[in-house]
Amino acid sequence: MTIQALKQKRKLRRKLSIRSKVFGTPDRLRLSVFKSIDNIYVQLINDIEGKTVLSASSIDKEIRGLITPDMNKTQISKVVGQALAERAKKENIQKVVFDRNGNVYRGRVKALADAAREAGLDF
Repeated sequence: MTIQALKQKRKLRRKLSIRSKVFGTPDRLRLSVFKSIDNIYVQLINDIEGKTVLSASSIDKEIRGLITPDMNKTQISKVVGQALAERAKKENIQKVVFDRNGNVYRGRVKALADAAREAGLDF
């Protein structure tokens, strides 16, 4: 097995372990994070209805206007976290449950979570 295959296997194990415990309800939505090589995507999901209530990503037009070329990926994640929290406030959403989607809680994922907390989301 290659190193890349081992990393994917570990991430899948973490993801399944997290998802067995984390569930989004209408009162407390699930904040799901997906990160690609260049971008980061966040959704607030109601698992009972199977619907995405809100989303934000680093490729949204509104957020692209806040991103400068000299920002690194961690700083961009902070901007996305703040934008999601502001959108959630407009929809009267305060409490969420955090689903890091198998990603290790450091770097971009931690920066996004911290920015969302500072902007008013409770998790």
